[in-house]
Amino acid sequence: MTNFAGRVAGAKGGAMTTRLIRWFVGRYNVNMDEALDPNIANYASFNDFFTRALRPDARPLAAADYICPVDGRISQFGAIRDDQIFQAKGHDFSTTALLGGDSALAAQFQHGSFANLYLSPRDYHRIHMPCDGRLTRMIYIPGELFSVNPTTARGIPGLFARNERVVCVFDTTNGPFVMTLVGATIVGSMATVWHGVVNPPRAAKICNWTYADRDIRLKKGEELGRFLLGSTVVMLFPKDTLQFNSAWQPAGAVRLGESMATLG
Repeated sequence: MTNFAGRVAGAKGGAMTTRLIRWFVGRYNVNMDEALDPNIANYASFNDFFTRALRPDARPLAAADYICPVDGRISQFGAIRDDQIFQAKGHDFSTTALLGGDSALAAQFQHGSFANLYLSPRDYHRIHMPCDGRLTRMIYIPGELFSVNPTTARGIPGLFARNERVVCVFDTTNGPFVMTLVGATIVGSMATVWHGVVNPPRAAKICNWTYADRDIRLKKGEELGRFLLGSTVVMLFPKDTLQFNSAWQPAGAVRLGESMATLG
């Protein structure tokens, strides 16, 4: 199913592709007025449409220490209790499991903060930086491809630590942070700006990349990566690093560039 959907999404089918995109826009009420190119017929493939750029003025950046990195909805956010992240009522998962068993990396976020943000089909599907950061590692972790919508999050234990995912680790002036891109049903692939498409290939084991020999720095608001058919991002921050926006609530809608948190 995933491979077939990926082939369809990547195909350049001319009029057929345009009809698919037009149906999708109508079905999910996608706001094409925000797109850099609002003309559906100009997208050669569904993937080109799905990862479309926004107009430069569509998402102004708030004057905040941390900005929201995506358009979507808040699945959950708050404090990491010891090493446990709240997924939904009755379900937690550990930072170690999320990070592919790397207990040393997970220990940096003991009693820290997390945010799980869900990107629905209608949302803009590029992922941006919540703050300035220098890339240190990327980890590909194979796994399932369960749906990650709110209903599934309430029903499948450890969902985000079971699905395929790409973990991006950054250093900042306020300590490390992690941005995890979580795959889902019919997600064709996930890509980062420094690596390109990470999957496929879909490896059977965990893959690590380190960047000590490369100075990869991204500014707050810069694009980090994208989903080719979308999913969820999970962010981790160390203890006492930030305080979330008091207006944030689980299930609340969020937009790229709005205030996410302040320091301290």
